[in-house]
Amino acid sequence: MAIDVSVADHSVGNESQAMDTVETIASSNSAGGSVWKTKKGKPMKRSKNVRKMKAVAKAISQSEKSVEKISRSEGKTLRSKFFKNLYD
Repeated sequence: MAIDVSVADHSVGNESQAMDTVETIASSNSAGGSVWKTKKGKPMKRSKNVRKMKAVAKAISQSEKSVEKISRSEGKTLRSKFFKNLYD
């Protein structure tokens, strides 16, 4: 009943073994259920405030753009009047 150790080691070593790549994630059903049972009021209120803030920021930027555009057009008219008077 003597077992040849060298033969037993070679047979195990020659076989390719698949690496265990399964990741186990500890989760409980009760924890997952509480995620879906959140209050809907506060996130909606925040998103509404965000929309308002974005709208205000957009209005401010548009008014600044219009002021800049008006000043450029006034500058152009002043230059054109100056050159018209220069040649008259």
